[in-house]
Amino acid sequence: MNLKFYDRKLLVKLLSLLSVVRGYNILVLIAAQYLAAIFIFSENKSLRNVLLDWHLLYLVIATVCVVAGGYIINNFYDDKADRINKPLKSTLDDKIKQETKLSLYFLFNFIGFTFGWLVSWRAGIFFGLFIFGIWLYSHKLKRYPLLGLLSATILTILPFFVIFIHFKNFSKVIFVHAFFLFFVIVVRELIKDLENIKGAVVNNYNTFPIVYGETKTKQFIFLLLILTLIPVSFLFDYPAIQYMKYYFYLAGVTLSIIAFYIWKSNTKKQYQNIHNILKILLLIGVFSLLLIDKSLLLDKVINKLK
Repeated sequence: MNLKFYDRKLLVKLLSLLSVVRGYNILVLIAAQYLAAIFIFSENKSLRNVLLDWHLLYLVIATVCVVAGGYIINNFYDDKADRINKPLKSTLDDKIKQETKLSLYFLFNFIGFTFGWLVSWRAGIFFGLFIFGIWLYSHKLKRYPLLGLLSATILTILPFFVIFIHFKNFSKVIFVHAFFLFFVIVVRELIKDLENIKGAVVNNYNTFPIVYGETKTKQFIFLLLILTLIPVSFLFDYPAIQYMKYYFYLAGVTLSIIAFYIWKSNTKKQYQNIHNILKILLLIGVFSLLLIDKSLLLDKVINKLK
């Protein structure tokens, strides 16, 4: 009986840890970094060379550890807000003590910084600044409307920036992809702010909707959704995206629906639905990288398996 009790308790602790570090997001991040490395950043390298690139592996491990640490410190500072915005998740997160969370935060950051330093001193400095940036955002910047919005978006994109620098691929299409991703993530952050207004009030966060109101926030979202069409139009002129163009068709339709639906929304549940649709769209975008150039898929994967 005692053994079963401890097994169950350990399982609950593990589930709580996965909830705190958002295990699902971590898995998606790993997939996104490797798929981007294989199909975007390393056009002239074979699949074998990319998968056996130890420096790439170290960068992915460093990123995962730092991002996990970021989720922990964000969870720590948002404890009061999460009890209002996410009561069920907050209940599960409480199975791990705050002291334990902080210990794990320092451990993950130490591991992340160490693996970055193993790649180069420049990578070590990058991850040191990344750690500081996440802490600064969680502790201070998220309390301000524009600074919080921009810093959250930049911190979300940085894991791809480090892979981009590693492969030194400065193709124009990569920058256009980045602009599209930037606009979509800003929209997602604004919708999260609309979804979590009550918790922001409790924590005295001056988020965009609180400072400028829901109507102006929706107008800004609508403007950003229009701006996403600019990089998409450039990408359609780039022949290498091939079958990934269907993802951008899907994205265009989905974002148009969101633009319409956002005006009708005024409840937490409605904003939550829009947020979930955007998360699914971004997830599909990750795996649609497989379609960016069928010749790359044939050369790097299928032919290697024969």
